[in-house]
Amino acid sequence: MTEINWEAIGPLAEKIAYEITTKWHIVEVDDVKQEILLHAVQEQHIIAQYQGNEEVLRKIFWNAGRRYAAKERAYLDLMDDQYHYTPDEVRGVMRSFIYTDAEVSQQIGKKDDLTRCVITDNILSARLDAEKALRRLNKDYQEAIMRHFVYGLSADSDSDRKRGYRAIDALTAEMNRNIRTGR
Repeated sequence: MTEINWEAIGPLAEKIAYEITTKWHIVEVDDVKQEILLHAVQEQHIIAQYQGNEEVLRKIFWNAGRRYAAKERAYLDLMDDQYHYTPDEVRGVMRSFIYTDAEVSQQIGKKDDLTRCVITDNILSARLDAEKALRRLNKDYQEAIMRHFVYGLSADSDSDRKRGYRAIDALTAEMNRNIRTGR
């Protein structure tokens, strides 16, 4: 087994940690770096194989750091009792925009049974969050969301379909940003 050059790996781990903290503001650079290096110690046999290949190490470190950031975000969501929307949920909420409030209220709890629980009770508050966040998106994204997910029109091309999904991702980020900051 090859010995690991920790002096060479440390700066790469710090660089990756910094990149992760720019995307996930809830974690600190030192904490992410520590988690990356802990993962490197636990997986020494793999790290030793690829220590000369920065591209592979970058992927390994990025995954370890991202996993830590996601775990911290999930913990924060649990502790601050704030809901975190997913793009799939946002697509469902946008599809509900064609229904009246009475029709939506008939759907609440309809998919729940004793073996599983599908969260439909938050649809009214999710619709309010989506409506508020939708106004903050640019007109192009607003149009794409309305066309594809509210009116249910099919995409003209592959790039048009991708634009719709990018718009939903942007809307999801905006809805979650509103929850965190209260803006």
